[in-house]
Amino acid sequence: MDAIHGWWRANREAGLTSLLYVNPLGKAQRVLASLDISIGPIQVHSSIERFNELYRSHGIDLPRPTASGPAPLILAPPGAPRAPNASTALISGWMRIRGTRRRRSLDRGFVLSDHADWPALLSAIDETRAETVWVTHGYIAPLVRWLEEHGRRARGVETRLAEGES
Repeated sequence: MDAIHGWWRANREAGLTSLLYVNPLGKAQRVLASLDISIGPIQVHSSIERFNELYRSHGIDLPRPTASGPAPLILAPPGAPRAPNASTALISGWMRIRGTRRRRSLDRGFVLSDHADWPALLSAIDETRAETVWVTHGYIAPLVRWLEEHGRRARGVETRLAEGES
């Protein structure tokens, strides 16, 4: 997060909007919860805010979008259009692969992957104590089956994710 905060601060000093592309479900909330809101105004694309409201309704504290101001940070899904006078960046595990930032014509890339190995994934699921686990992205059916075989309720959720949106 230090690198993201530094990029955001530098953009503010230069009078640029910071347009941060991030997957709307999961990763956006992870990033939003870790932002230093004292840096400046934060705006969130409606497709992300829909999920944020769901998280908040379940007791998860996420910063709310702030009123428009000079040089805000905007969280948007990877398919959203570019904003004028903006520096663009993507948060994704794909940023670890050489050339991804250049191919997408981004100013910055920040590596943050949601992928985990099997033991870490099962540990994270146990730590949530979720009554029902919704599984998306990756090997959905095998994980749902394993969870159900081990006494958990699980539901597979199909999504359309393209390269660079993980």
